[in-house]
Amino acid sequence: MTGDDRTGPRQRHIAHLSLTAPDIASDAAPDGERYADILDLLTGITPHVKAVPPDAVQLDLTSALRYFDLSPYRVVQLAQLRLKALHGIDARAGLAGNRMLAAMAAETAAPGEVVLVPAERVTAWLRPRPVTALPEVDRSLATTLGRYGLHTIGQIADLPAATLQRLLGVGRARLLAERARGHDPRPVAPEEPAARLTADLALERDCLDPERQHRSVLGLVEHLGHRLRGAGQVAGRVILTVRYADRSASTRAKRLAEPTDHSPALASAALELLAGLGLQRARVRAFTVRAEDLRPAESAPRQLSLDPGDDRARAAEAVADRIRRRFGATAVGPPSWYGHPDADRPPRVIASTTGDP
Repeated sequence: MTGDDRTGPRQRHIAHLSLTAPDIASDAAPDGERYADILDLLTGITPHVKAVPPDAVQLDLTSALRYFDLSPYRVVQLAQLRLKALHGIDARAGLAGNRMLAAMAAETAAPGEVVLVPAERVTAWLRPRPVTALPEVDRSLATTLGRYGLHTIGQIADLPAATLQRLLGVGRARLLAERARGHDPRPVAPEEPAARLTADLALERDCLDPERQHRSVLGLVEHLGHRLRGAGQVAGRVILTVRYADRSASTRAKRLAEPTDHSPALASAALELLAGLGLQRARVRAFTVRAEDLRPAESAPRQLSLDPGDDRARAAEAVADRIRRRFGATAVGPPSWYGHPDADRPPRVIASTTGDP
């Protein structure tokens, strides 16, 4: 539903702005410096701005309405106008009473459009949508629910709590039931900065081949490891995001046994996350790998190894880093990266201190 709306003063008004059009590959998302400029721009509308990397922003407009003397819908249009004028971005926008609904609404918007979900229409708007539209439902969970004939959000909302708990466990079932009824109490507030490196790769075409997916993640991790070592940093956590052809996404995170900049250790964590998604024949459009909880390498403990192979691997890694610095990011890579269709297009690697979504 699109249009103008003025509701009571106690209603929260949350906007979700997607900074790339749905037909633009993820490597067209703003880089780190430009993303920071966009956050500063939107802070001029409301101080309650939350980054949703790599290509979205959420705003709580509730306190800004009196200042602008405009409806929430018009304030969102003002934000879109500023983004278009200063950054050339036709932002897709969702406007609703909480973060989840606003993000879901933005997914259905066309570039430059605002999709509004009024409070009185939330139930009717949610019920017919597929369960995969809920942020908490990845493909694995959707498959589990589908085995029991649960395909729409309305079917989840109608299910007795005890039945859903037997299927998913108490905590997960309670959260899913709340989301299926349109409830999301999370505030829109900037979080404490968390240093991170992000590498993403948009594939030239939707990928069905598990081997190519495996090689794509390895290539991303290799570039992240190179950047970490060059910056003298180690990472304590790895996060993998997979974006699909239907514009949905799955995200998984793994905390490392010890902070590291060693590409094989990072790759082991990222590939474990990839295997856990059980993609099988999923149509993958893009991968993003993030290294988080960064700290100086000299301040991080390292478990000593009696395996001489570990020292040889690190020595080879240092040689490869020197080659990349001299001849470019694609001059050398893991053996599985050679012959990859995207091998001559190095992933985009962004350093930032933006908080987690």
